[in-house]
Amino acid sequence: MDVDVPPWEAAAGEQPPVLTVAQLTSLIKGTLEMAFPSVWVSGEISNLAQPRSGHVYLTLKDDAAQIRAVMWKTTAAKLPFDLEDGQQVICRGDLEVYAPRGSYQLVIRQIEPQGVGALQLALQKLQQKLAAEGLFDPDLKRPLPRFPRRIVVVTSPTGAAIRDFLEVMRRRWRGADVLVIPTRVQGAGAAAEIAAAIKKAAKLKPRPDVLVATRGGGSIEDLWCFSEEPVVRAIAECQIPVISAVGHEIDVTLSDLAADVRALTPSEAAELCVPSQSEVSEALDGYRLRLVQALKQRALLARRRLDALAERRAFIKPFSVVHDAQRLLDGWDERLSAAVKRQLQVSQQRVREATARLESLSPLAVLARGYSVTRTTKRAVLRSADEVEVGDKIETILPAGRLISRVEEVQSESTKQAPKRNK
Repeated sequence: MDVDVPPWEAAAGEQPPVLTVAQLTSLIKGTLEMAFPSVWVSGEISNLAQPRSGHVYLTLKDDAAQIRAVMWKTTAAKLPFDLEDGQQVICRGDLEVYAPRGSYQLVIRQIEPQGVGALQLALQKLQQKLAAEGLFDPDLKRPLPRFPRRIVVVTSPTGAAIRDFLEVMRRRWRGADVLVIPTRVQGAGAAAEIAAAIKKAAKLKPRPDVLVATRGGGSIEDLWCFSEEPVVRAIAECQIPVISAVGHEIDVTLSDLAADVRALTPSEAAELCVPSQSEVSEALDGYRLRLVQALKQRALLARRRLDALAERRAFIKPFSVVHDAQRLLDGWDERLSAAVKRQLQVSQQRVREATARLESLSPLAVLARGYSVTRTTKRAVLRSADEVEVGDKIETILPAGRLISRVEEVQSESTKQAPKRNK
């Protein structure tokens, strides 16, 4: 009875065959895919990537192992929920061997959420606790200085993050000094080192202008130290403006929430730290041009004003103003003299008229026409003969002189009496 011998085993008495890598991989591929045509797997999503192609790449893991997985665009487009790192899911799929890399992966045909992973749940609880304390308050965020002179970077000195950061710094701006405080950025004890480095940076003299905490991308486990409470509190309490540049755009740590500014990548952190030297040069050239034009314009306006002043009569004939003032003063003098003369004439005329009226009313004028005034010795003017008696002494006032006489006879027309005679 013939027994089939596997291609990687030799028949009795024969030399074992030598397989090529492609042959061996092909044997593994056929065996594995036939043995697991469809399996259900539960695990936590990690290293989730969703490129523009629409495919989804991720890692399923638990406490003891992990496996790469892929979800093609046709399956991913039908998902009724969003995938995220730390999410517990149940997947149905088949195993596939990728020969060019010699690796295997799970091709997911169906996926259902199972709950939140332990790390993700711990992250959410810590975030709620620190948010309640106000560590993520937007009102506490400080602006970055426009032209920093000293920049401190807390990161691994051998990682890609510091290389990217320094490369962008060299390209954009050379007016700042960069001090790197080396720390571990992954694994046990990394959080304590990062927190200590941040506190150390705040004590440097002179004090740095900006602090950057950064590292490259990774899984939620790789970035976990930047979400631990000591690091978050150190960033929130730091007196220096802090930029957090941890992971890539899709990675969000609690350090990002506590920092004054979040950068999506280490390269973007460098762009946020310093201005572009070419842009500053262009701006300065623009300011210089505007300043020169403004000064030229002001000088031109000043020259025009000076020319206008020089053409004025006061500068061309400086004594003309004095002559004009003298002529004006002479005119006022003539007008004042004429006004005084007119006023004097009017006053004189008024005096003559008043004098004439007084003279017409004066008793002397009446006397001048042939009349006289007679009065008693008591200077009472006589208006009736009854006011005197025979023998009374009277005074008669004539236009020229006075007469003193004595009454010899009184004739009164009102009484019709006989003349009184002296006895």
